[in-house]
Amino acid sequence: MIHIVTPENQHLFRGEMDQAYRLRHRVFVEEKNWTDLARSDGREIDQFDNEHAVHMLYIEGSKVLGYQRMLPSTRPHLLSDVLPQLCEDERPVGEHIWEWTRYCVEPAHRERGRTLSPVANALLSGIVEWGLENGVSSIIIQMNPLWLLRLVQLHFRTIPLGLPQRIGDEDVVAVTASFDHRTLVRLQEMRGKSQRVLAEPWRPVQRLAG
Repeated sequence: MIHIVTPENQHLFRGEMDQAYRLRHRVFVEEKNWTDLARSDGREIDQFDNEHAVHMLYIEGSKVLGYQRMLPSTRPHLLSDVLPQLCEDERPVGEHIWEWTRYCVEPAHRERGRTLSPVANALLSGIVEWGLENGVSSIIIQMNPLWLLRLVQLHFRTIPLGLPQRIGDEDVVAVTASFDHRTLVRLQEMRGKSQRVLAEPWRPVQRLAG
């Protein structure tokens, strides 16, 4: 299940958020070599982890296997304040546009080849479910250009905002990706299930004993 964490319920997810920040550090600092994000405590936290951020956690038992963060485009976010050079035209802004950032999955649960892993599919499905329920229809992404074709195959409508640039050890391009109910159906077809992936707000985390 994908659990949504906001200031209202963050006190219920202290341990899980600590895992998420450590996963972010392992992926973005240690794997991607974004050394500017390095912290001595091994927890990657930045200025956008504030009261406006929406955190989404894939939790299995008591383990955080995947994470992503959503930021409103109407407030400071990565494209506006950290990576503006990735946008060559007018920056997309609107209540219906949010930035998808810090997406990361534990290595053992990533895809092998072209098929999305169950964790990756659930995280993407979580964005679409949440978006459809909250008036969000487009996301800003800074990503490896190789993801462009994959997003189109998943029925996202993508528009590059500029040319790829080198960040850390990889090329990164900024895009907008719009979605609707057809995107959700496509993800469900690939997953082989039509059940909702978002946990209900009142549903507690099923923690393992011991």
